Amino acid sequence: MDTNYNSGYNRGNYESHYQRDNELVAYSTSSERAAFYRKTYTHVALAILAFILVETALLYLVPVELIEAMFGGRFIWLLIIGGFWLGSVMATKWSHSLNKNTQYLGLGFYVLLESIIFLPLIYMALAYVGTEVLWQAAIITLSLFAGLTAVVFMTRLDFSFLRSVVIIGGFLSLGLIVAGALFGFELGLWFSIGMVVLAAGGILYETYAIKNEYTTDQYVGAALQLFASVMLLFWYVLRILLSRKN
Repeated sequence: MDTNYNSGYNRGNYESHYQRDNELVAYSTSSERAAFYRKTYTHVALAILAFILVETALLYLVPVELIEAMFGGRFIWLLIIGGFWLGSVMATKWSHSLNKNTQYLGLGFYVLLESIIFLPLIYMALAYVGTEVLWQAAIITLSLFAGLTAVVFMTRLDFSFLRSVVIIGGFLSLGLIVAGALFGFELGLWFSIGMVVLAAGGILYETYAIKNEYTTDQYVGAALQLFASVMLLFWYVLRILLSRKN
């Protein structure tokens, strides 16, 4: 997924849609905050579970020839990235709709997009290394996610500045990915390490936003943004581990 920084930070001016009974989490009661956090992280967990189920189904149902074709041509991969980016923007917009059904449609659609773009990477990992590397990547990703989340919740540090860093870093990385696909050069290990740092910054910012920028009814949209950052982190952690196996 060579790019996931969608969107994530295209939340828009949801403030114009606030309703009186949906206040900022930062100004809500302790019970309302607890309920919002519980719903948000439950939805993140469910999105990860749905991703695993959909990815498993795709690996069984999609012909190997089609999976190999996804990374067999540079222009095909560019089309996939472009479609993923546009779909991510649409899913993010839906997940912040006032209509709850539309919010879930956005989250579900984004899970499907992630499952599709991950398909060639997971296939290669299973074909050439095995399930062990997937478990390693998953454990590292979830450990980093838990640690970064704890940093935000256990400190009073202001991570709002990371929004600009993540947006600029996302566009720069997208440009490098497109250039690499067009001109046929590998971005290499250091790019993957940089993307892990960028994903970590995304998790820090989104967790801060959950505490300070969302309203109590935006748990589906908040879950999508966290899920997007977790999947970006997983993608590049997995790529780093695969590069070390070669």
